[in-house]
Amino acid sequence: MEKIPSFTIDHEKLLRGVYVSRKDNTPRGDVLTTFDIRLTEPNRMEAVSPEALHTIEHLAATYLRNNPEWKERVVYWGPMGCCTGCYLILQGDLNSKDIVPLLKDTFRFISEFEGNIPGASPKDCGNYLFNDLAAAKATAKQYLNEVLLNSTEANLNYPD
Repeated sequence: MEKIPSFTIDHEKLLRGVYVSRKDNTPRGDVLTTFDIRLTEPNRMEAVSPEALHTIEHLAATYLRNNPEWKERVVYWGPMGCCTGCYLILQGDLNSKDIVPLLKDTFRFISEFEGNIPGASPKDCGNYLFNDLAAAKATAKQYLNEVLLNSTEANLNYPD
């Protein structure tokens, strides 16, 4: 069986960043761009706790799907199974630089969030107690300050 493209990225060289993982065409001709939003360096930094990643998922999805400029283009936001980041799928033929401002706003929103986590109730979520707002805020603040506000080509393009 062939390796899928995401398993061909050298994770030993991968930095925290925003990467175009793939581009797909729908039958109607729309381009969907999948982004790898890498919050930690795989196998070199501690992974994000599943509870914090779950909270980031709720907050980011809520923010993105309410963003006036982008909400119509958001297809999906969700965590990676390895707990080192998330995937964002947007309609459009986009590159990493196109979405850095959106991600800055998203991670600023998460890092400053106060109150009840959207969708974190028994009626709305299949594991509503599985959240950690403090850890999500700390992760978001670190990613915003150390990566998004200081991104370089190395944080925006997969390593060779």
